Amino acid sequence: MTNKNILIQGPIGQNLVSKIIDETRQGTIGAQSIFLGQVRNDVLEGKKVKEIDYSAYDEMVNSEMEKIFTHIKQKYNDLQKIYVRHSVGVVKAGEHSLFVLVAAGHRRQAFKAVEEIVDLIKEKLPVWKKETLEDGSHIWTENP
Repeated sequence: MTNKNILIQGPIGQNLVSKIIDETRQGTIGAQSIFLGQVRNDVLEGKKVKEIDYSAYDEMVNSEMEKIFTHIKQKYNDLQKIYVRHSVGVVKAGEHSLFVLVAAGHRRQAFKAVEEIVDLIKEKLPVWKKETLEDGSHIWTENP
């Protein structure tokens, strides 16, 4: 029902998204809810963000994701598949760094579960962001 290796090197590409969506084509799934997180070219200290270099504590990420998956599966009984991918390494502005897909029998649980998973990822996962600005300087930021 869930995937184990959520961290991937670099941005999340269209091929990965298409492959995962194809894996959820079966007769019992009536809804797929998807979240794609994208790097914005925000302005920090008067300069645009060019890219984010994500780093993570791999073992702890996997442990925390298992807790998140367990919580979500207990709360939403209609879920059939959950896929999460989070980038590590450099992701440029405009590229995707987080992918969450929930497949369920019905849409309401899929919608609610995706939102809760994204919130829990932001709150619980040991993932750090070094935002590189257009002049080459950088700022370490936390998930809001």
